Amino acid sequence: MFYNTCGSGTFIMATGADQAVGFGLVGFSLLLFTYYSIWVIVLPFVDSDHVIHSYFLPREYSVILPGIAALILLLFVGTFIGIVTWKNRKPKKVD
Repeated sequence: MFYNTCGSGTFIMATGADQAVGFGLVGFSLLLFTYYSIWVIVLPFVDSDHVIHSYFLPREYSVILPGIAALILLLFVGTFIGIVTWKNRKPKKVD
């Protein structure tokens, strides 16, 4: 870990492995965004017998998959908040 002091604060600079993971996540996100954008925005205007349709799932999944992903995200966020709240609760005082 490298420390870099800048002004009044101390910042920890990312190592090479952290940067590689970050670049990988950004690359995956860009690829997923491009795929989904083409799937939802471009494909409705392309003939249904065109070869490009073989690279994409049916259109119904363009609504179902993000909905499932949103539900899973809400489940994880709710679970995280519940665990943090449970661990940080203070016991009641008995008088």
